[in-house]
Amino acid sequence: MPLRPATAHDAGLLRDVLLEAYNWTGEQRFTAERLAADPYAARYLAGWPREGDFGVVAETGTGDPIGAAWARRLPEDEPGYGFVAPDVPELTLGVLPGHRGRGHGRALLTALVRSALDQPRPVTRLSLSVEDGNPAVRLYASLGFVRVGRNGGSDTMLLTSPAPPAS
Repeated sequence: MPLRPATAHDAGLLRDVLLEAYNWTGEQRFTAERLAADPYAARYLAGWPREGDFGVVAETGTGDPIGAAWARRLPEDEPGYGFVAPDVPELTLGVLPGHRGRGHGRALLTALVRSALDQPRPVTRLSLSVEDGNPAVRLYASLGFVRVGRNGGSDTMLLTSPAPPAS
């Protein structure tokens, strides 16, 4: 599965992936319109990419998107769901339907962590939010994310990574 850096041309894909991440249960809890109106969701997408943003996109061998993972620093007065601190980028990860359960999420997250370490100022901490019941929590824990907080029905998890994870 080819992986490449996320670019400005991927903004639509990132929106689609974020919608899938919000609808992780398989039910359509959010529509594209509701997502667009959600100020928290907008924080992960507005003006992609801004300085300091980084991400990766997974594609099929023919160039069709499979999923994406990206990270962005958010200010304390406009936090995301997984906010820890202004210097800790929050990550978003999603795999499109039909491509789940094949290790693509792990590959994307591993590549994102490596990309974090390759930034001009290496990023050694990443945070995320995971809702209760989301099976992705096992993936996050297996890569070293630990629970550091709670917000409503979600855990905030943090990865402190001095070295890239094994593939």
